[in-house]
Amino acid sequence: MVTAATARTSSRERLDQLFKQRIVIFDGSIGVLLQKQGLNEEDWRGERFRDHPKLLKNNVDILNLSRPDVVSRIHREYLEAGADLITTNTFTATPVSQADYGLEDLTYEINFEGARLAREAVDKYENRFVAGSLGPTNVTLSLSPKVEDPSYRDITFDELRDGYAVAARALRDGGVDFLLIETIFDTLNSKAAIAAVKEVAPELPLFISVTIVDRSGRNLSGQTVEAFWNSIEHADPFAAGINCSLGATEMRPYIEALSRVANVYVTCYPNAGLPNSFGGFDEDPPITSRLIREFATSGFLNAAGGCCGTTPDHIRQIRKALAGIPPRRVPERVARARFSGLEPFEIGPDTRFVVIGERTNVTGSLRFRRLIESGDFTGAVQVALDQVRGGANLLDVNMDADLLDSEEAMTRFLNLIATEPEIARIPIMVDSSKWTVLEAGLKCLQGKGVCNSISLKEGEEAFLEKARLVREYGAAVVVMAFDEKGQADTLERKVGICERAYKLLIEKAGYHPEDIIFDPNILAIATGIEEHAGYAKAFLAATSEIKRRCPGVRISGGVSNLSFSFRGNDRVREAMHSAFLYHAIRAGLDMGIVNAGQL
Repeated sequence: MVTAATARTSSRERLDQLFKQRIVIFDGSIGVLLQKQGLNEEDWRGERFRDHPKLLKNNVDILNLSRPDVVSRIHREYLEAGADLITTNTFTATPVSQADYGLEDLTYEINFEGARLAREAVDKYENRFVAGSLGPTNVTLSLSPKVEDPSYRDITFDELRDGYAVAARALRDGGVDFLLIETIFDTLNSKAAIAAVKEVAPELPLFISVTIVDRSGRNLSGQTVEAFWNSIEHADPFAAGINCSLGATEMRPYIEALSRVANVYVTCYPNAGLPNSFGGFDEDPPITSRLIREFATSGFLNAAGGCCGTTPDHIRQIRKALAGIPPRRVPERVARARFSGLEPFEIGPDTRFVVIGERTNVTGSLRFRRLIESGDFTGAVQVALDQVRGGANLLDVNMDADLLDSEEAMTRFLNLIATEPEIARIPIMVDSSKWTVLEAGLKCLQGKGVCNSISLKEGEEAFLEKARLVREYGAAVVVMAFDEKGQADTLERKVGICERAYKLLIEKAGYHPEDIIFDPNILAIATGIEEHAGYAKAFLAATSEIKRRCPGVRISGGVSNLSFSFRGNDRVREAMHSAFLYHAIRAGLDMGIVNAGQL
C-alpha cells in the first residue's frame, strides 16, 4: 500500500531525478489567461458567493471555489504546453490577503481546493508535479506603512507565520508535491513562511523564490541577492530562484549571482518583459525563450518558466529552446561564516578581526541606556549609526535593564534601524540574558544575524531546544562557556564546555560549524583577587585549544569586560583592550564586542 509518507518520499526522489536529468519547466501566468476570458463579477462570485457583501472580481484564488472549471482549464493548457511543474492557484490565499475580501475564514478551503484541482490535472500526465504556491501577502514585516512611525508594523511575525501555517497545511492535505514560497519582496516575510512550513509540512521539498524590484538588484525590503541567500539558507531549500518584477533581459545579472552562491537547484521564471504604458508586456514567446536559453547555456539554470504576462505559448517555446541543454551543476557548499543585513558579510580566511559595535547596549553604555529609558529612540538610532560609521561589521543590541520592557524596546529599536539603510546593511547581533527578549529580536531580523547567547546552564535539553529555535529563525549562535556548574573560569572548564556544546550542536541540532560562535568568557583582571590574575591568559589558551578541538567555529568575546576594574579611566581601558586584542587575535579570536572606532 502506498502511504502518504511514501508518496511524499517518492515525490522528492522523482523531483531530484528529474532535476538531475534536464532543465525542468515551470508553468506561466494564471492572470493573463483569466483576462482573456473576460470574466465578470458574477463569474467570480458563482452561485456560492452570489450575495457576498464585498466585490470579488480579481480575487483570483476564490475561483478555486466559485469557478473550478476555469482553474482546471488553465492547468490543462500549461500541461499541454509542456510544463513539468504546475503551480496551485493560491498566490493570495492567506488570511491577511483574503481579509481584504472578507474571506479569511476560507483560507484552508481555498488552498485545499487549489491543491486538489492541480493534483487532479497533473495526475492525468506522467511525471508532472504540483507546486503549492505561498505568495508574499499584502503586508511587510521589514517596512512601516506609516511615514510618521517607522517602528510600526501592520502585522507581527507570529501572526504572519500562523496564517502561512493554515495555507501550508491545506496545500499539504490537498496533495501538493512541494511548497513554493514565491515572489518574496520582504525576506522577513519569507522567514515567517519558512517557519510555518517547517512546522506543518517539514517532509515536503521547499522552493524559495525572491523578486528583484528594479535594476538596483534588491528586493523591496532592500536586500541584495547574496544577502537574501544568506538569510534563507537555513531552510535547506530544494531550490532557490528569482521570479516576477523583471523581464529576462533585466534579470540576467541576478540569476547569475544566485547561481554562483546557492548550493541548491536554481529556478527562474521572469515576466514577459517590463510592463508597458498600456499595462501589458512586450516580450513575446520567441524573445523570452531566446533570453532564457542564453541563461541555460551560461550554466545558470536548473528550472525555468514564466510569471506575469507569460502564456502557454511562452512555456511551449521555452521548453523547446531548452531541450538538450544540460542543467546547471550544483556547486558544493563552501564552509564560510556568512551573515547578512541588506548586504552580505562573510568571514573568510583573509578576513581581518571582526568588529561588533558595543554601544547599542543598555548594560554597557550609560548614554544609550538613558536615551532608551527616556524614549529618545531617534538619539538611540544615532548611536547605532555612529558605530557603523566607526567601522562596526556587526551591531550588538542589548535591552536588559530593570526598568525597561525589554521585549518592546528590542522590537521597537530593531524595527527603527531596519528602516535606516546605512545601519541595516550590516548584520545584527541580538544580545540578552532573557530568552523571550532574544526571540523577540530574532523575529525582527530579515537578514542572517547572531543570537547572543545560549548556554548549558539549564542542561542539555533546554540548550538544544533553544539552539534549534535559533536555527529556525535563520541566525548563527553565540554559546557562552557556562554549564550546570556555573561560569567557566579555567582553561580546562572553558574548553570542556565548548567541546561538549559543539558536539550537541553538530550531532543533534543540525548546525554547520561556521554558524557556531563560542565565547569562552573574557573576565575582569586587576581586581585585587589573586585567582583573577590569570583570567586573560586562560582565555588566550582556551581560544587556541577550542579552535583545535572544534574545527570551523568562530571565537568571540566582550573585550571591555577585561578592564572593568578601571571603569571611568577610558585611556587605560583602551590601552588594555588594544594590547589584549593583539595577543587574542594571534591566538585565534575572530571577533569582539568593542566600541567601534576607538581601538
